[in-house]
Amino acid sequence: MRRRTLIVSVWALLLPAAAVAETSSWVGRVDGPAEPAPRKAAPKRAPPAAPAKVIRTEPATPSAERPAIAAPSPPSPPALPSAAPAPGGTAPPALPPPERASEYAKTPAPGEDAAYEAFDQGKYVTALNLALAAAQKGDAQAHTLVGRIYQEGYGAPQNLALAAQWYARAAELGDPEGMFAYGLMLAEGQGVQKNLEAAAQMFEAAARHRHALANYNLALLFLKGQGKPENPVRAFGHMLFAAEAGIVAAQYDLGTLYATGTGVDYNAFEAARWIGKAAAQGYPEAQLDYAVLLFRGHGVPPDQKRGAQLFRAAAEKGLPVAQNRLARCYAHGAGVEKDLVEAAKWHLIAKAAGESDEQLDKLLAKLSKADRAKAEAAAYQWRDRTLMGIE
Repeated sequence: MRRRTLIVSVWALLLPAAAVAETSSWVGRVDGPAEPAPRKAAPKRAPPAAPAKVIRTEPATPSAERPAIAAPSPPSPPALPSAAPAPGGTAPPALPPPERASEYAKTPAPGEDAAYEAFDQGKYVTALNLALAAAQKGDAQAHTLVGRIYQEGYGAPQNLALAAQWYARAAELGDPEGMFAYGLMLAEGQGVQKNLEAAAQMFEAAARHRHALANYNLALLFLKGQGKPENPVRAFGHMLFAAEAGIVAAQYDLGTLYATGTGVDYNAFEAARWIGKAAAQGYPEAQLDYAVLLFRGHGVPPDQKRGAQLFRAAAEKGLPVAQNRLARCYAHGAGVEKDLVEAAKWHLIAKAAGESDEQLDKLLAKLSKADRAKAEAAAYQWRDRTLMGIE
């Protein structure tokens, strides 16, 4: 969840290389998205079966810890039919035909969200039993929940192949979350053979239901030309939809599209606006890039003090480039009071992460032994605190 060059001059703005339209997760906007079909309300929906994965090289969002619970074996799912295999070569569980799914949606039974409520409360075995019962009646969302339980190993042994089958059936029955989750498994080759074309079809199907993360992942595929023909204009449209829906990674990526004129005309103000939105929500790469914009005054009034604060925020989250930029700020007194020991501290931290800087090396060499020892001790203390997870 990377790639920036060093700038020598502070007034060259400690500027990293121009933001590139590489993206950060496995999701954009549909041209004329269709309204979702009537379906049961789900006030306590479980989150997507897996975090949005990234095509870009940023670290993926860590998945939730699997609870250590002693659970009885869950009921066996319905037998798999020999016909109508799901994409990727596996067949979904045999369930009542779609007509019953439609009938179930029109006449929901009392407490039909009980499975999701149990899941939200951590009662995973109960959630699985309730979801299996609802799935037998053709409830598409219940299929998605069963898929997630098997994917994550909540209340049942983890079984990715079985999870993919349940997601595939949920997608077939029309649940956008199931479409999205199955698309992720196809994109990553989890439980099914990796198939970006089939993944793109699933993301596109979910995107027609205005699924923001599906739109975002679809934008990434159009940008890369993976699973879809390379099409920056369509990528921009999907990215815009996801950004407007509040997907933070999409807001940052949308800003980079405006900054590079990818799929849209170059617009420094829109670039700064969207990167700033992502930065305000704590997205590290956006904090780094927005700090650069603040120093340079590109699309936003210059503000070195705020820029240095954002460099620090991104540096504290472990971005080596931000650590190096922060060291330069302290070395030159840009946005902060000049402090050579603090500059040396952040330079040592960045250097340990592979970010070299000859000018800061020379600065470090000029420090007294006492000041260098202070900087080294502060750098070690920061690393130890970070490894221990102490803020």
